[in-house]
Amino acid sequence: MENLHDKRRIYSKSELLEANVKANPIEQFRDWFSDAEENGNISEPNAMSVSTMENDGCPRTRMVLLKSYTWEGFIFYTNYDSRKGKAIEKNLKACLHFFWPPLERQIIIKAEMERLSENLSDGYFASRPKGSQLGALVSPQSTVIPDRDFLEKKLEELEKAFDGKEVGRPENWGGYLAKPYEIEFWQGRPNRLHDRILYELTHDFDWKISRLAP
Repeated sequence: MENLHDKRRIYSKSELLEANVKANPIEQFRDWFSDAEENGNISEPNAMSVSTMENDGCPRTRMVLLKSYTWEGFIFYTNYDSRKGKAIEKNLKACLHFFWPPLERQIIIKAEMERLSENLSDGYFASRPKGSQLGALVSPQSTVIPDRDFLEKKLEELEKAFDGKEVGRPENWGGYLAKPYEIEFWQGRPNRLHDRILYELTHDFDWKISRLAP
């Protein structure tokens, strides 16, 4: 076994002070996301983890891609019959997480989940490359399959069936809107005295801003 006790680095690239943060966390997210997009060392700034609660009481985390964000929240797409989809339908809460090591920043978002309207899911599905559209039809996501050939053969069949034809969105595939009620912005600082600014949605739909101890 490897001892990792000495694997550490000093975080000193930036700071996060109450005097400089935006009053609305979506605006703060916009600024940080823009920084991540402009950083050449971050290949997928929109990669985020989504954690949901499983039936056994244990949370389960996986990486997905953020596809849009609005004043209401954060949008991603999935198979509604997948493990994440079933978990969300049973417990309409999830935790999103962004981590951008080159910026020494992370964002943790607790949110209420709701399905996007069908027309919005239709619109995004139509914009996807045809290979991705067919992939959504091919994969019975999260179910046990016999082998890789099962997917390859099914894809080959669908490529022939939809040659020269449009691919419609499957009814069990679409978007979720994660509507935040708590967002934490974390900025690495020296001596592990990191900056943690927490936004909490109040009953009058305003945002309370607090500093958390690192």
